[in-house]
Amino acid sequence: MRVIINQVVHEIPISSKLADALAAIDAKPPYAVAINLQFIPKAQYAARELQENDQIEVIAPVTGG
Repeated sequence: MRVIINQVVHEIPISSKLADALAAIDAKPPYAVAINLQFIPKAQYAARELQENDQIEVIAPVTGG
């Protein structure tokens, strides 16, 4: 199945969850995640099923001022 993570196309197994996609890109916390511009709470990562062509944004916090 094709998904887009941070504007890069990835092939992941069908029926993958968001947590699987994050593991596939070796995402390191802390980060926030949005799928198709909708924020996903961390508690839902393991249960949130992905669909073909989902656009996933993994956003790391930036500090400074």
